[in-house]
Amino acid sequence: MAQIMIKNVRKDFGSFNAVKSSTFTIEDGEFFMLLGPSGCGKTTTLRMMAGLELPTSGEIYIEGEEVGMKPASQRDIAFVFQMFALYPHMNVGKNISYPLRSQGMPKAQIKKKVGEVAEILGITDILNRPVGGLSGGDRQRVALGRAIVRDPKAFFMDEPLGALDAEFREHMSAELRALHDRMGATTVYVTHDQLEAMQMGDKIVVMNHGVVEQFGRPQEIYDWPSTMFVASFLGSPSMNFLTFEGMIGNNRRTVEMNGVDFAIPESLEGARGKLAFGVRPEHVQFSDSSPYKGEVLATEYLGTTQIVTLATANGEIKSRVNAVQSIQVGDHVGLQFDPRTITIFNVDTGKALLSLANQEVLKHG
Repeated sequence: MAQIMIKNVRKDFGSFNAVKSSTFTIEDGEFFMLLGPSGCGKTTTLRMMAGLELPTSGEIYIEGEEVGMKPASQRDIAFVFQMFALYPHMNVGKNISYPLRSQGMPKAQIKKKVGEVAEILGITDILNRPVGGLSGGDRQRVALGRAIVRDPKAFFMDEPLGALDAEFREHMSAELRALHDRMGATTVYVTHDQLEAMQMGDKIVVMNHGVVEQFGRPQEIYDWPSTMFVASFLGSPSMNFLTFEGMIGNNRRTVEMNGVDFAIPESLEGARGKLAFGVRPEHVQFSDSSPYKGEVLATEYLGTTQIVTLATANGEIKSRVNAVQSIQVGDHVGLQFDPRTITIFNVDTGKALLSLANQEVLKHG
């Protein structure tokens, strides 16, 4: 398997800039997610890594070799598409063995490798069946088998579960992750589904409008978003933003909203103007003693928890609380926030103002 490095990669289609100077590294054996909304540049980035598109500028390294201008056939990678791209006139076994037959591998060796892959994927009983009558899940397994059988340096997957229904997607997500763990393969996976990315990925790159907004482990990105876009894209419900006009100095550890002081982690630099106080719904607590009040606008029952929407002087806010907690529309409740969970953003730039060094200190005690 292989480490993959992307250095200042840019892609233009005529006057349209699809990817803007992206830089990140995928370590050997990682399950790596390219996450973002439609049109953000994630699939274009994957296609450049695979050799299906050539970058306008920048460098792409696979296992230390610069491959940016090499075609896909010279990169030793396997690509799995959303629509499977199976050969309808071939049965399952022949679909899986096609790459090996194209390379002229001896028949006995092909049969052995196809059998090994079919055993891994649990499809030994359908090797002689035509692909046309298979379920979506089985067709996905066949497409994976055709990629796995080659023992490539890396697997690239472009929303491979997008055509499946929600329940089966969840099942196949767990299956794909388990397959990755057994094989130890470097895998790059494109998705617009933040839950899929959080569930499956070792690392995530979040993209928007061709820009890498943040890169890191799922928990780090969720807990400490570097931009308001990342904060709003990850999480359901997404992070709350309470906006206020204020100033934060290097030695100040509080912000004032509607006459109430709130403790915050230490800021990276002074900031003045329109700011946003960011807090996840699960970190919004109710307290009778808090002077900062919210009016309950709606409640949404979710089984073990409920989502409570409240109006405050600084905007609407959502809280995730225990389902048994008695809350009625129209109630006025005090709100409090753990300062270790707060992120402050500059609304004009959309960027977080908190130091990563301080975040590490807070996370570890």
